Amino acid sequence: MAISLYNTLSRSKEPFEPIDPGNVRLYVCGPTVYDFAHIGNARPVVAFDVLYRLLRHVHGEGCVTYVRNITDVDDKIIEAARQAGEPIDTVTARYTKVFHADMAALGALPPDVEPRATDHIAEMIAMIERLVEKGHAYAAEGHVLFSVATMAEYGRLSRHGRDELIAGARVEIAPYKRDPADFVLWKPSDADQPGWDSPWGRGRPGWHLECSAMSKKHLGETFDIHGGGQDLIFPHHENEIAQSTCAHGKTFVNLWMHNGYVTVDGEKMSKSLGNFHTVHDLLERAPGEAIRLSLLTAQYRQPLDFSLEGLDRARSALDRLYTALAGARDVAASDDPAAAGPVVEALSDDLNTPRALAEMHALAGTLNRSDSADGRARAKAGLLFAGGLTGLLAQDPESWFKGAGDDGEEAIEVLVAARSRARSERDFAEADRIRDELMEIHNVVVEDRPDGSSEWRRA
Repeated sequence: MAISLYNTLSRSKEPFEPIDPGNVRLYVCGPTVYDFAHIGNARPVVAFDVLYRLLRHVHGEGCVTYVRNITDVDDKIIEAARQAGEPIDTVTARYTKVFHADMAALGALPPDVEPRATDHIAEMIAMIERLVEKGHAYAAEGHVLFSVATMAEYGRLSRHGRDELIAGARVEIAPYKRDPADFVLWKPSDADQPGWDSPWGRGRPGWHLECSAMSKKHLGETFDIHGGGQDLIFPHHENEIAQSTCAHGKTFVNLWMHNGYVTVDGEKMSKSLGNFHTVHDLLERAPGEAIRLSLLTAQYRQPLDFSLEGLDRARSALDRLYTALAGARDVAASDDPAAAGPVVEALSDDLNTPRALAEMHALAGTLNRSDSADGRARAKAGLLFAGGLTGLLAQDPESWFKGAGDDGEEAIEVLVAARSRARSERDFAEADRIRDELMEIHNVVVEDRPDGSSEWRRA
């Protein structure tokens, strides 16, 4: 199956042709670990997780190397540690752990390599030395800066003019700069800031440099795909291109991918507006799978308007898919997932997840309606295979509907059993009272079967 992906650099959809089909290389900018990840941070994780799954399906599970970094040295981290009165490594360790747990709850596969910036300082210093040696960088007052004027194609990714570049970068206009557009590769650190010895004195790397050094170490000087949020096009990815291209004298990345912005209820997410949702908080309200599906309802390049109502709709959509699988408990999935072909086609068309989800619902409909055992077996196999590609339907239906691992499950089972006894004793008033309690307190729906037994599920 041929994959077509939109390249931000060319502004066009292109057939994806890996440099080495036996080692497809993907780099995605990861979190700066000083706070909880919000729903906007989660979107690239989920979007590029789907890409990772698709690449492994098409090229082979052992033929894809996915690198997503951890930024654990940054001015925001320094400030967060100062406000908390904690060591920096305590802050970064805590939020790295939470990030891992939250993304796992969203069904995201771990990357093959997860480099940390602080483990790559030597590589960063070596890259700066090379840029200085080649005339693309200069030292000034303890800083080292990239000289933008030495790269004729600077701005090609963002397609900004010079004035836009300077304004958009919000660069510091400092007397030690040769040009206002020049950006920092290395900066001095005082006694209270993290720092490392270097040829330019004790200091720390600039943020843009970190990804250039880490991607080079783990994927090489040129690799296939670099991804991230739309907000990273400029200045972060523009500056990565400048550093890496000038340091190595060759193409840095063949294809650039960027996911669209996330708004909440039609507005920019903001703590002051009360519409700021962290993944950690949302997981208290809904299963991670529902959050994941809500992030896939728009094609990754398009804006996504997140809402709690939309999250509830995503949960209901999963209920329908799991209901189809629950109704096919008696059917063994076939060995041939060919029925998932339309889902694979949709994802291969620049990760068209809305179309892929529609095809999954079509498979569920076939599974519900088919009178043929073979037809149901093929539809079930296709639906499960599609779930593997999209990162959905990872649970068995019973666990999904009961909310696996819920602390109140034992109490619910006791109430359901008490209701069954009341029904058998024809105490229907008591049975109705327990049913209402299950809904009001536990958000549970009880479904009675013709044989007199009952099953329950989350509403």
